[in-house]
Amino acid sequence: MLAARPHIEPRRVATADSVMVKEVYLSLQGESSHQGMLCAFIRLTGCHLRCTYCDSEFAFRGGTRRKISDVVSEVVAMKTPRVELTGGEPLLQPGAYPLMEQLLDAKLIVMLETSGAIDIREVPEKVHAIVDMKTPSSKESDRNDYRNFDSMDARDELKFVIGSREDYEWSVRLMNEHGLVKRPFSILFSTVFDQLHPRELAQWIIDDRLPVRFQLQQHKFVWDPNARGV
Repeated sequence: MLAARPHIEPRRVATADSVMVKEVYLSLQGESSHQGMLCAFIRLTGCHLRCTYCDSEFAFRGGTRRKISDVVSEVVAMKTPRVELTGGEPLLQPGAYPLMEQLLDAKLIVMLETSGAIDIREVPEKVHAIVDMKTPSSKESDRNDYRNFDSMDARDELKFVIGSREDYEWSVRLMNEHGLVKRPFSILFSTVFDQLHPRELAQWIIDDRLPVRFQLQQHKFVWDPNARGV
């Protein structure tokens, strides 16, 4: 049985009944171990980071304030077993937590794409958290909260987006320093699109015999890299 995330007193507004939504759409999951599977996406507005390689700056502002129940109903109507909450940074919104809980209540497989700079201890335990560690080329690596490693279980995945050899070596060093290979969660290595050729990263992983999952942003190869709603 998977262990529950450590309990802390909630800081969020438990009565939140709405979220600021940038877009809701149906596509194929482009990343993580769920890659290629039919999935609904809920993109929430807002982010406190400004990563150099961000591909969703359009989600920093704007959107529509929507009732959580209406968002859940829209996703259920899409008739897919999977849904991912993404951003921006979805955990900045108090309503993200009851939204995940209601999606779970609807018997959906719920994924969360979040940065490594947000504490995930309050994320519902059945949610599959995909935690994006910020590498040096992002210019936000000093914002990572390493306490998250102790809050992640076998459902979760730790993602490193790598744009250079420096990013790669930094990631490997972090893995060794924190014993991440022995942790219950999976580790993902992917490239900054159009900045580091996937073949280079693949060869580094092979050369070092790294026990990580190499991945691409599938949607950027299937559709236009700048396309929305895919």
